[in-house]
Amino acid sequence: MTAPTDYTLAGARAALARREISATELTTAHLDAVAALNPRLNAYITVTPEAALAQAAAADAALAKGEGRALTGIPLAIKDLFCTAGIRTTAASKILGDFKPPYESTVTSQLLRDGAVFLGKANLDEFAMGSSNESSAFGGVENPWKRQGDDSVLVPGGSSGGSAAAVAARLALGATATDTGGSIRQPAAFCGVVGIKPTYGRCSRFGIVAYASSLDQAGPVARTVEDCAILLGSMAGFDPKDSTSADRAVPDFAAAVARGVKGLRIGIPREYRVEGLSLEIDALWRQGMDWLKAEGATLVDISLPHTKYALPTYYIVAPAEASSNLARYDGVRFGIREEGADLKDLYERSRAAGFGPEVTRRILIGTYVLSAGYYDAYYVKAQQVRALIKRDFDQAWGQVDAILTPATPTAAFGRDETQDDPVAMYLNDVFTITANLAGIPGMSVPAGLDSKGLPLGLQILGRPFDEETVFAVGGAIERVAGFTATPSVRAAA
Repeated sequence: MTAPTDYTLAGARAALARREISATELTTAHLDAVAALNPRLNAYITVTPEAALAQAAAADAALAKGEGRALTGIPLAIKDLFCTAGIRTTAASKILGDFKPPYESTVTSQLLRDGAVFLGKANLDEFAMGSSNESSAFGGVENPWKRQGDDSVLVPGGSSGGSAAAVAARLALGATATDTGGSIRQPAAFCGVVGIKPTYGRCSRFGIVAYASSLDQAGPVARTVEDCAILLGSMAGFDPKDSTSADRAVPDFAAAVARGVKGLRIGIPREYRVEGLSLEIDALWRQGMDWLKAEGATLVDISLPHTKYALPTYYIVAPAEASSNLARYDGVRFGIREEGADLKDLYERSRAAGFGPEVTRRILIGTYVLSAGYYDAYYVKAQQVRALIKRDFDQAWGQVDAILTPATPTAAFGRDETQDDPVAMYLNDVFTITANLAGIPGMSVPAGLDSKGLPLGLQILGRPFDEETVFAVGGAIERVAGFTATPSVRAAA
């Protein structure tokens, strides 16, 4: 018999429908796993066992009446960037303190509508700013994977490191996440799970704590491509409360997973062979090309010439938008307050006490590039280059149906190996940020292990609002790669 925490999301859904396990049993098993492992992994900031068991009981009642929905009884982790009514929402920052929103984000409300069970709020980099999940005010997350013969702590990637680690360690069947420059795909690759950033506008941003509004997008993390497709089907949809939400029908993403790639044209961008790319990841990329070719796809060499400008462009646009979005956290309207001699002093003391060093760094960068005398030289220029990056992709879609690239330049690195140079840390996003700048969907699929036994991911990029093709290519890679490895630190079977 399959252990409750070893089900895939699709497998658990089928087992619940057949009454082989109850939602309460499934939820209890996951809560027990969280209680056992979270003190070590720190994947959750807040665990909500009472609420989860109440939701599970309601799910069992619905299933008994034959009223199950897409996610009835499925235990999920919710990234602590999504507002959850009456449940502490911190964005992993001291400045929000014990903030309990009086409302639910659109994404989480849709998951609840479809019967999901929320186990708790997953850890992240503070305000989603980071690539290693070390900037959280509640402590870093430990990657459940270990190098062979080495027990040193590895980072899970960021900012959705808690979501990815929870799924990999069997502490949830799936998780919500957000992606501003790779924050779904990079931790998914580091933790050996699947993650997709959908097209900008596919999922509502209402009720998600903002980092960079023109780049942020919600998406799922799960153990299989099909599981991600099921979750995205519930998370996506038009929302009049979000002015950037796209009024488009939500396709049957899960049906696309088994579609195959025969006849598809897969682009291979020459600019993604960058300095610092691991030889093992380069070899896996070539293996992925061979797999898709054997499955009936045609490989097409393409050029995305402005890719080399993506990192500096992103690290001007994102901090600029962050400096504006985070101005509201001032000790008056939200979170902690440090008393001061006057209002200016109160602002300064509250923000100094509430924000960590990485958030402070990005606010300062963003304020600088938006300041008088520098706005045109930096921010306006970055937006112009962003338009050129998008144009590269628009032209590529005339030649190809999807694009295959590495997800990250290296495997997960050690917490004690973190570079002191923040610019070097930013290079972890080199393969993922273009999708955010262009607003297109991107998915990371685990496809192999490096020589030290760590997971490596391949990335599939697709046309705007063509997640179905991304799922089809991802499903094909998943089937051929046959990735079944599991981390050494996980819930006991």
